Amino acid sequence: MVDAEGEFVEYVSARLPSLHRTAFLMCGDAHLADDVVQQTVTALFVNWRRVSRADNVDAYVHRMLVHKLVDEKRLSWAKVRLLGAVPEPERSPVTPHDNLAERDSLLAALARLPRGQRTVLVLRFLCDLSLTDTAAAMGCSEGNVKSQTARALAAVRQVLDVTEMSVRSPR
Repeated sequence: MVDAEGEFVEYVSARLPSLHRTAFLMCGDAHLADDVVQQTVTALFVNWRRVSRADNVDAYVHRMLVHKLVDEKRLSWAKVRLLGAVPEPERSPVTPHDNLAERDSLLAALARLPRGQRTVLVLRFLCDLSLTDTAAAMGCSEGNVKSQTARALAAVRQVLDVTEMSVRSPR
């Protein structure tokens, strides 16, 4: 009598190409098919004694394969790694001339703003004050700070001809 591990190896060796083909035809992605077959074979090994006693081992294994594929599709969101912050996009090397030009453009854009909008941007983004602290410093409501900030950013974007500024919002 052949031992259980030997039976398992013999079964998997004979069926592996068929399992890969079936998984690929079901999902359409060779890498995902490899992953699903690996998960299926692992689960098959763990449960081999029970599976080998089934009336139709191939049907049982195919059902395991389908379940693993469904699990992979259903639970794929769980494999996404969330970072604490959005990774910064790679920037081209900056020369000192670029920094001066950017600073001059920003100062010119700020100079065109009304005093209240300029004050809001300076306090919120350059001094890193919170919404509440900015409102207190300006002696106005938080809603006023929000609307002034929105108007000021829109005006600066228009002056700088920027579609989207990457301004970090302070806490």
